Amino acid sequence: MTEAIINLDSINPIEFFGVNNGKLDLLKKKFPLLKILSRGTQLKLSGSPEEVSTAEEKIGQIVKYLERNGNLTENYFEQILGDEEGTGIDNFSDRNPNEVLVFGPNGRTVRARTANQKKMVNLADKNDIVFAIGPAGTGKTYTAVALAVRALKNKAIKKIILTRPAVEAGESLGFLPGDLKEKIDPYLRPLYDALDDMIPAEKLSYYMANRIIEIAPLAYMRGRTLDNSFIILDEAQNATDLQIKMFLTRIGASAKAIITGDLTQIDLPKNQKSGLDKATRILRNIDGIGYVELDEEDVVRHRLVKAIIKAYDANKDL
Repeated sequence: MTEAIINLDSINPIEFFGVNNGKLDLLKKKFPLLKILSRGTQLKLSGSPEEVSTAEEKIGQIVKYLERNGNLTENYFEQILGDEEGTGIDNFSDRNPNEVLVFGPNGRTVRARTANQKKMVNLADKNDIVFAIGPAGTGKTYTAVALAVRALKNKAIKKIILTRPAVEAGESLGFLPGDLKEKIDPYLRPLYDALDDMIPAEKLSYYMANRIIEIAPLAYMRGRTLDNSFIILDEAQNATDLQIKMFLTRIGASAKAIITGDLTQIDLPKNQKSGLDKATRILRNIDGIGYVELDEEDVVRHRLVKAIIKAYDANKDL
């Protein structure tokens, strides 16, 4: 018989034990041959040496997660316990620590999920400007926002600037009531949604109120120098040639930028050409500028989205 005492002083024990000891019950269910007692911030394990050792390893992974992220859902708690190889999505021992881009609220982890998303991450690490081109649902914007949030949390930059052209997607929205923010928010909603997944609500409100994170239409970038910042130009297919050039020449010496777009979904008026195609052609071979093209294999939305993209690509001339 072996005994071990584990101190949980470094974390909130309520997050470990769960509401009404729900997570503790999961732990006991995983190790039915162990006697597990909780007292304050201590956990006592009694049983065979092998069982105690395995339980200590799993509990250590959970504690490391909570030390780093602050909270953990029962679902993720159970996934860690059930990961026999120790390589689960929330294992922070960590065999591949750089795979996780952001630890978000409610136990969420954000990481590159496809080969091209991983290529996008690698390019962003090596280049100051990256073009990420591909259809809807391939995670271009989401991955870009995750990279920006990671840079902010790591203090690599002081500010995140998210921008996109305020162009209607094929329909007329008409007169929008309210102040300027209320008028442009519908165009910028996808950026807010991504941030909500990655930053707790109170901290996000603080960042926004103090302009540490700024979301603005592309037109508001004119005349600015964006330094010590991570800048994302989203939906760049709806930017004109002059707008793309204007944006790229705003970038300061200590800044990074990611430009995302889908050349199959241009919503500009018929008499205006998208500047994104030209920019990717003439800038692609410049040292310090990366380029990644995502496709239907990178789609992480509903399984039918991939099939829809393939169908449209196969029938472009109809």
